[in-house]
Amino acid sequence: MILLDTSILIELFRSSDKEKTSFFKLISTEKDFAISIITHYEIFTGSNEKQDSFWKDFLNTVDVLDFDIQASEEAVKIYKYLKKTTKMIDLADILIAATSISNNIPLATLNLNHFQRIKELKIIQK
Repeated sequence: MILLDTSILIELFRSSDKEKTSFFKLISTEKDFAISIITHYEIFTGSNEKQDSFWKDFLNTVDVLDFDIQASEEAVKIYKYLKKTTKMIDLADILIAATSISNNIPLATLNLNHFQRIKELKIIQK
């Protein structure tokens, strides 16, 4: 299983040639995907009514992982580390990374600049 970051989904949505997206590269080697509930929130707060049906259909094909106590504990560790090292990133990215780490699944993202700052995170690049 692979956790998809919001950036992967936005690229898929915006691309006129879906087969050239990172998501389509990922499905050549993996069949099970999930998103964090944080990604679910980001997608729907950034979409309009016309886009909502696309997202609802797509998100029916992936698991949505909750932000639970284990993810919260990971997020606290990540936040404190990034603050201490003055490498802070967006809170949503911290929560998504924590979901990935607490579920022990790699994260696929296009936002390497932020996520590479989290040493425990397994990142997939396509």
